[in-house]
Amino acid sequence: QEAMTTGAGSSFGTTCWWGFSPALDLQRECGSPSSPDDLPELNILLVGSVDGRHVLQTMSQAHRWPQRRINFYIVENNLEAVGRQLLFLSLALESPEKMGLQEKSEMFLELLGNSLIRSPTAAYLQEKSDLFIRYVTDPDFQQCHLGAVDLSALKFKERDQLESIFRFWRNPDPQAFPIARLWDLRVRQYLGTRYDARRGVCDWDLTMKLHERGARAINGREFSRWRDTGVAFELREGVYHIPNKTLASGRLLRHGELVPARGYWGDIGTGPYLPFGIESEEPSLLKTVNGIPAKVGVPLWGAGPSRRGMIWRGERIAACPGPVLIHFLPLGCTARLPCKNQYHQRFHLLFFSCR
Repeated sequence: QEAMTTGAGSSFGTTCWWGFSPALDLQRECGSPSSPDDLPELNILLVGSVDGRHVLQTMSQAHRWPQRRINFYIVENNLEAVGRQLLFLSLALESPEKMGLQEKSEMFLELLGNSLIRSPTAAYLQEKSDLFIRYVTDPDFQQCHLGAVDLSALKFKERDQLESIFRFWRNPDPQAFPIARLWDLRVRQYLGTRYDARRGVCDWDLTMKLHERGARAINGREFSRWRDTGVAFELREGVYHIPNKTLASGRLLRHGELVPARGYWGDIGTGPYLPFGIESEEPSLLKTVNGIPAKVGVPLWGAGPSRRGMIWRGERIAACPGPVLIHFLPLGCTARLPCKNQYHQRFHLLFFSCR
């Protein structure tokens, strides 16, 4: 069973499911021109951004800048991250007639960082998995239904593997991914002999690794619940009982010989709070009292009825001015890009993950 969790005591794990930095408006980062004629097309390379946070944030803030074409080029090191970003983009672009902004925000957070999800979220994931299988097997169908995404650069082998991932996601059997057991194994592996003192270790990690580094908006009760169960966000009354299969990834494990296995190999130390939960344009959401967040994460994360607290503006993304195209490139192809003529001096901004 110990082999079902990752490396010796690493809190980050070997598969990254969410970013460890806040979402950025990349037009702001590159010093946006005063008019679209100065730079009519913006090409951005994202390497290891993992969760699509910078794409979503940039799209949601595009109304603040002169209209121009934006091309995102995304490189990841695993196809599960590609699949999750496709899921998040598809969710963000759902029409308001099909899904309201509050429901969209809550579902996004569940899929981003909860080990267990509600039945409506699981049904949505199954529905989208069927659709994504069509996307990766029928490029014309994909372009017709999600033209903002370009999968043409992916290799045939990668498309086949993505299809397998989506088939796993739509599998309704909860035992296909027993996340409660896998999460506990992951915690035990990380803590080792400190497991019996896990509450104290959790408090120390929150204070020294997060609060002392500026992430004081993360609430202790929420963080402790996530460390114990993997459920980071309880956003409305409901039962969180269905495994979030998007957090499953495969590895080759050695049991005499190498055997493929699915498990949870991700972060156990920081949590999915950094991408959208520690910065806000609404100062009251970050207010602390005696060093403790005055508001727990629900308003900040966008579950409240007020749209001022939304983590990303779904209506802004759906009505993003100007054409946006998101290109998924082959896995780990960064070193080869300078050798390809079409990418020579193409990018105006590059983002590289620290992981």
